Amino acid sequence: MTKLTLYPAIDLKGGQCVRLKQGDMEQATVFNSDPADQARQFAEAGAAWLHLVDLDGAFAGQPVNAAAVEAILASVKLPCQLGGGIRDMARIAMWLEKGVARIILGTVALKNPDLVRAACKTFPGKIAVGIDAKGGRVAVEGWAETADITALDLALKFEDAGVAALIYTDIDRDGLLQGVNVAATAELASALSIPVIASGGVSNLQDLKALLQAAPATRGKGGGISGVISGRALYDGRLDLREALTLLGRAA
Repeated sequence: MTKLTLYPAIDLKGGQCVRLKQGDMEQATVFNSDPADQARQFAEAGAAWLHLVDLDGAFAGQPVNAAAVEAILASVKLPCQLGGGIRDMARIAMWLEKGVARIILGTVALKNPDLVRAACKTFPGKIAVGIDAKGGRVAVEGWAETADITALDLALKFEDAGVAALIYTDIDRDGLLQGVNVAATAELASALSIPVIASGGVSNLQDLKALLQAAPATRGKGGGISGVISGRALYDGRLDLREALTLLGRAA
């Protein structure tokens, strides 16, 4: 039976837990001024993983919300995956040493693919690639730039690299509660041997059910849809974390 892992998202801006609309830093809603407290709430509700993003770091090209990330790591025992501003081997090693379970490489996956390959060899099982798409094209630098390459074409470059997971975000839906782009996610996952984590647009249990229904058919090459990230829907109450975990766990 199909099982998907749910990753509650903690997006960090100015040391606070926020959500953006379509990656626009000017459209940030603060949901908790204490990210560590938010992490504890997710842990107490039964989450098995946390998804952390240093939004300021994604734009700056270097960690900005390090103190908040470290506070989260100190407050919960859950494995955390972290992205945003991590663009060299030294920072990858630093965060892994501090206790991050998985590093997400986004902009460098496009601009320095050799780093991704080297990181996968140095830290096997610890590196994920984040591919954010706008209109089907890859967006980088905190979604400020759009490249002339499709999400699938970029993902295929890492098929033999040893990437632990690929996080696919549909920017056109991110933070808008308009539903996951199941078709695009399934199409990508079906073409890869890398497990795909869906992100962007989750609004309710029906979205999770749609991913569950689509997932089995995507696993022909061994990857397939393996998880889903949710942020705004959890914060505003449209999606109850315990209910969502029960749904996804019941499918196992």
